Amino acid sequence: MATLAEIRAKLREQDTRQGGSQQSGGDNAIYPHWNIAEGTESVVRFLPDADPEATFFWKERLMIKLPFAGIKGQTDSRPVTVNVPCMEMYGETCPVLSEVRGWFKDPSLEDQGRKYWKKRSYIFQGFVTDNPLKEDTTPENPIRRFIIGPQIFQIIKGALMDPEMEELPTDYVRGVDFRIKKTSKGGYADYSTSQWSRRESALSDEQKSAIDTHGLFNLNDFLPKKPGEVEVKVIQEMFEASVDGEAYDPDRWGQYFRAPGMSAPTGDPNAKKDVSQGTPTPKTVEASTPAPAVAETSAPTVETTTAPAQATATETAGEDKPSSERAQDILNMIRSRQN
Repeated sequence: MATLAEIRAKLREQDTRQGGSQQSGGDNAIYPHWNIAEGTESVVRFLPDADPEATFFWKERLMIKLPFAGIKGQTDSRPVTVNVPCMEMYGETCPVLSEVRGWFKDPSLEDQGRKYWKKRSYIFQGFVTDNPLKEDTTPENPIRRFIIGPQIFQIIKGALMDPEMEELPTDYVRGVDFRIKKTSKGGYADYSTSQWSRRESALSDEQKSAIDTHGLFNLNDFLPKKPGEVEVKVIQEMFEASVDGEAYDPDRWGQYFRAPGMSAPTGDPNAKKDVSQGTPTPKTVEASTPAPAVAETSAPTVETTTAPAQATATETAGEDKPSSERAQDILNMIRSRQN
C-alpha cells in the first residue's frame, strides 16, 4: 500500500503531465449515492485497493457514450446509448477523441464534440457508515463500491494534498470518514459541500471482521476489459454510425458492445463477424467486451462530463433541421475539412 507521501507525489506528477488541467454482473454492491434526497448526506469510509501495486485507493475510468436513433429491426425502438471504453484509459490513442478534438476548433461543432467527449469517473470501495437511502436489499458483503464523479473527486484529492492531513484516510486506525452531501444548483445535483470528517476514527471490530471474511476488491477487476484491435475498429464504426444518426445494429456490433437491456448474443461464439466485410472470421482475437453494467454508469452526467477548453459558445448551425440532417451536415463539414 502506498504511503500518503507517495500518493501526493503521484498526484503532483499527474497534474504536471496533464498541464494542470471485469464487470459487476448486476449485483448491488454499487452504492448509489446519487439517489439520496436533496439536503441529506451519506457517510462512507474508503478502503485501500487490494492490488498491492496500486498507488491510489481508486481507479480512474474513462468511457464514451455513443447515442443511436434506436435499435435496428425494432419498429418501436427508442433512442439508446451504448457505452464504450476510451482507449486513453489504457494509455493508447482513442479513435473517437482523435476525431472529436478537432471539432472544438469549430464553434459550430462544439456541442457535438461535447456529446462524444470522454466521461471521467472513479471507482472506490469502502463501508457506508450512515445511509439515508431506504434500500430494498443490501449485499451480504458490507464492503460497497462507489462510482465517484469529478466534482466529488476534486474534493477528495484536494484534501489529500493538504499538509494538515497526516495519515491516509483509508488507515484502519487513524483514517477518516467522507461525507457525501447532496444539494442542487441550477437544476442539477450538486456535491460541492461534501467533505472529509474532521475527526480520525478506527474501524469497528465488525468492519475489520468483514474485511477478514470477504477481503478487499481489486479495483482493476471493475474496469472494462481493454479492447483489442477488432474492438477498436468496432468502436470507430459505431462512432461514425452514431454521428450519421443511424440505429444501433446488433448483428454488426452485438458480439462486441451491447445496448442497455440487450441479452448476451447466442449462437456460435467462435465465429465473429468481420467488421469491415460482414463475414465470419476465425477466433483469433477475444472480441467480447460488453458495455458496463447500467448500475455502474447511472451517476448524474453533470458530474462526469469533461471536455477541452472551449471557445465562446455559439449557436449550432442548422439547429432547426431534423437531427439526421444536422448529423449529416456535421459529417460533411468534418470530411470536407479533412480533404
